[in-house]
Amino acid sequence: MDDLLLRVMEETSEEIWRAPGQTVVAAVSGGPDSMALLHMLKTMAETDGFRVVAAHVNHRFRGEESDAEEELVKQVARSWQVACETAAIDVPAYIAATGLNPQSAAREKRYAFLREVARRNGASAIALGHHADDQAETVLMRFLRGTGIGGMAGIPYRRREKDLELIRPLLRITKRELLEYGVRNGVPHAVDSSNAKRDYFRNKVRLDLLPMLEQYNPQLRAALVRLSELAAAENEYMEAEAGKALAESAVRKEEGWLIDRRRFRSLHVALQRRMIKLILSCLENANDFGQVEVVAQAIASERTAGYRADIGGGWIVACEYDEAYLGPQPSVRPGFAYAVSGPDADIAVPEAKVVFRLRSLDESGSSLAESQREAFFDLAALRFPLTIRSRRPGDRLEPLGLKGSKKVQDMFVDAKIPRSLRDAVPLLADADGRILWIPGLRRSRHAVPDAGTRKTVRVFVEELR
Repeated sequence: MDDLLLRVMEETSEEIWRAPGQTVVAAVSGGPDSMALLHMLKTMAETDGFRVVAAHVNHRFRGEESDAEEELVKQVARSWQVACETAAIDVPAYIAATGLNPQSAAREKRYAFLREVARRNGASAIALGHHADDQAETVLMRFLRGTGIGGMAGIPYRRREKDLELIRPLLRITKRELLEYGVRNGVPHAVDSSNAKRDYFRNKVRLDLLPMLEQYNPQLRAALVRLSELAAAENEYMEAEAGKALAESAVRKEEGWLIDRRRFRSLHVALQRRMIKLILSCLENANDFGQVEVVAQAIASERTAGYRADIGGGWIVACEYDEAYLGPQPSVRPGFAYAVSGPDADIAVPEAKVVFRLRSLDESGSSLAESQREAFFDLAALRFPLTIRSRRPGDRLEPLGLKGSKKVQDMFVDAKIPRSLRDAVPLLADADGRILWIPGLRRSRHAVPDAGTRKTVRVFVEELR
């Protein structure tokens, strides 16, 4: 048996797709790489008992040449007794309709067809013919364009899409090795004339840049492949650590995130950046280093309380005292007001996610201890209807134990209540508009029970369920 085939078999010996009864779809363009892949899979299937289905897409870019490639794949698959499915797709027309560049349009249509073939045949994996030279080119291209560790990882050996896995068994094998394998085993192949054109960036890298750089390091391709493997392992580790950091430092708030700034500051800057990238992963420019850096620095800084910035895509970063919000621009919350007609009532306040419960008591209340979530009032001194409402401009409260009054806004600032939460803080006011109590903050000196009180009203708040 061929030594290169034995090497591939050894490297994939534990792969699930090689188990008896499995089906693997092989993406076959007709070139030497994919034809060698198809031959290897066909040979392994004969002993392992899995099934191979060849899948070919005619992109109609090169007229008769593209048609000839399609016919070659069909004939070879037939002679090797391998099931084959093909599709002729008018990619040029798709490009005109979508505005995509040729490579992106072809890739989108090709992968859609491969997934459809896999679905029809009950396949668990799609095998792709990317090899070590492709990997070296990809890493160098990404380096030239500017990338991080994740980009330097290059093409992944495997990638899962729901219940389907994309695998690349040849990723550690060079182009030369594959060409030699084809010669030894009589594997026919077509030559894509577009690979010799310098219209595409990848072709320029392959034909011009890599050969020039190899004058300085003849082992450059191997070095780039080795770099990709190191970067992939380190990237996988960092992604896992970033996930842990996110779970420990942030919680969901509707479609965005609330981040604990103290915990965030304790993270290494590399994890801070990774965590922000995880949160921004749904945005188109989530990998933009400048954007990630601005957000991370704003959240980590000790001097950005009250900071707010639009970061694109309808998202904002807003920093408060100990928290930061990162997510879609919140909709403007309208003010709320709920009337309380008597001393015995339950009033739900969904904006604050609490319920106010009022109960009249036949006690003086002078010895009743209040807490952050309850207050007592002299019933005779209260003017009904009371109102549970959100803050309004100019609101003031006359704090118990102090002279004069204080702005509610200043009380929120002193208590370090995030700006984004202030409109949801409920205030209890009487019929004259006098603020009686702000749960969790202060109560007023009005209607305080004393020894002469005959009836007391207990007001307490509970979380709304």
